[in-house]
Amino acid sequence: MPVTRRRFAALLTVLTAGATGVLSVATGQQTSAEATQEKGPTAVLPASVTAGSVVQVVAHPDDDLFFMNPDLSRSLLAGTQVTTAYLTSGESDGRNEAGGGQAKDPEQPADRTHYAEARQNGIRSAYAQMATGDRTSAWKRTVIPTDGGGRAELDVLIAKPQVNLVWLMLREARSTGGDNPESLRGLWDGRITALEAQLTSGTPVKQPFSYTKDQLVQSIAGVLDRYRPTTIRMQDPTPNRYGDNGRYTDHQDHMYGARFVQAATAAYAAQVQRRPHFSVQSYLGYHNSTLPHSLDPQTAETKTGYLRTYAWQDHQDHCGSPSGCGDRKVAGNPTGRNWAQSLRYTRADSTSWLTQGTPGRLWAFAALDGQMAYWTRGPGGDWAGPVLLPGTGIDPGAATARLPDGRIAVLATRTGFGSVPADYRRDVVYAVQAAPDGPFGPWQSLGTPERSDQEGTSAISAPAAAVDAQGLLTVYVRDSRRTLRATAQLPDGDFSPWQRLGGDDLQGDPVTAVDTAGRRHVYATTTKSVLAWTQPAPGSALAGPSPTGLPATTVPLSAAPDGAGVRLYFRRPDSGVVRTALVTAGPTARPQVSSVTEAGGRAGYGAVGAAGRLVAGRGENGTISTTGLGGPPAWVESRMLFAGAPSATLEPTGTTTTAVLGLDAELHTTTTPTTPTTPTWHRAVR
Repeated sequence: MPVTRRRFAALLTVLTAGATGVLSVATGQQTSAEATQEKGPTAVLPASVTAGSVVQVVAHPDDDLFFMNPDLSRSLLAGTQVTTAYLTSGESDGRNEAGGGQAKDPEQPADRTHYAEARQNGIRSAYAQMATGDRTSAWKRTVIPTDGGGRAELDVLIAKPQVNLVWLMLREARSTGGDNPESLRGLWDGRITALEAQLTSGTPVKQPFSYTKDQLVQSIAGVLDRYRPTTIRMQDPTPNRYGDNGRYTDHQDHMYGARFVQAATAAYAAQVQRRPHFSVQSYLGYHNSTLPHSLDPQTAETKTGYLRTYAWQDHQDHCGSPSGCGDRKVAGNPTGRNWAQSLRYTRADSTSWLTQGTPGRLWAFAALDGQMAYWTRGPGGDWAGPVLLPGTGIDPGAATARLPDGRIAVLATRTGFGSVPADYRRDVVYAVQAAPDGPFGPWQSLGTPERSDQEGTSAISAPAAAVDAQGLLTVYVRDSRRTLRATAQLPDGDFSPWQRLGGDDLQGDPVTAVDTAGRRHVYATTTKSVLAWTQPAPGSALAGPSPTGLPATTVPLSAAPDGAGVRLYFRRPDSGVVRTALVTAGPTARPQVSSVTEAGGRAGYGAVGAAGRLVAGRGENGTISTTGLGGPPAWVESRMLFAGAPSATLEPTGTTTTAVLGLDAELHTTTTPTTPTTPTWHRAVR
């Protein structure tokens, strides 16, 4: 096993405290933090630990191992309740033979039932290894009814019964992008009325079944209802397309399976009233192969080790199944097409969701239950919330903008399903406070840069927003052609049509900030560098795109005002080390960029939040961690895994407040005084 003893011990020390705070699905018992807080209003908030429960829904066996790890393995190591549901059996062509460039045996007969069973065996081995260290740890396999009228296999890891696998066993598309109506895509688009099951050879489910579109949505919603997760993980429902040829950058089952999950989470939120709040995290798929690696070598090797177990690479019969003990197609190339070396989120990478309002007041935003939630802290220092804004379909992630009078605008994207498949689309929405510290007005739509889901409208990025001296908003998004688009608010309150600002090969979400001279900066990453759009003078038109000459990044980008310029934060590929550079704008079209320095922190992945000299992000062990600008190379790690990205703000008092959304769907914060100390994270609200 590629985890070193030193690192395993460090992970165990950091994460196992969360095991005592796992939400009991069966009894709904309180976490240790909740029990402490109810002893009295003067009780000191306990330090945050990993708590909550996770449900992952993926299209195929191994999608979780390739695209959701190391989030998955770290959740298991923390003792978190983790359930993974697989929509299809992943039967492919029915030939369980090593791929990765090796010649295939044309004489090997196709046997989809046995190949699908081998993939199940590989998954059980990998999960047992991640959770217990022993790939042969036993499972209890039973049959459960689904809310769609079919049957599913439920596997419970006997040594760690909080680890469950649910197999819905539908027929897969059997092609990455080919037009096959007998698929999740065909079911979603209404080309077939029902999709048949593909039962595996060893499953206890014996009776064939099929699902209509509504029945599959209800089946997934039923899984959510069974486990009541506080974090839902899914694949990307809106991948971009490749150039002008129209092919999506991901497998069709990943994409359309994720759309079924979107619909199911909406149904679950609407139908089940007495449940915990939940957040949603979506993950990038095949497109990782074209981007710089986001994981450090040791983390990538650990992840690849679990894939080797899944792939039955040693070919030893440890499972006793005539179908085989793993997916031999993966054995020849367990890293996939550079998938094992990366993990990326497709939403909730913004670090601007915590912001200051009127003096002494903070606002924090996150999508919960498909609605925008906010928490607020007054000058007295106590947080309140969450409060859910009316309106559903809000995607993960939030961006904010502060108006000159202290009012807050919150922005997001929103997914709508409509009455027919062609109505599926995503638009940019915003809501503004009616008065400083007052209630928020209704959501207002800014539309999208394009016309239809088929043309790529739904693949737009999350928005970034800037405010001018008159309090007028300008909103930026990356469009499906990977260029920058903007819409500007007019004096009458309406917005201009979406303008083309150019650029090429843009990845992730754009970021924006204003320097002390009042000049606006907008930045976006590419696969090789970072592009800039800057104002030569306050109020002038943006000039750009301009090359910055910055090195390649792992994509997520953060920006914060810093003196006469804007400081950018990003991670070094194949490392995770946080880097920073100061960019200044002037009368020339090309911005001036300082040399790149290491901001501190070693390993980790994902976006980092920064304010003052404090940097927060995922540390080496995946927990929310902090380091200082120009400080020591190591992270100061906490004991808490989290969703999305951290956000930080430097308050007028000189203190820095940093916030994250835990896996328990609760806001957690830490406040660092002017003289830095070791931060302690607490749940914000009692």
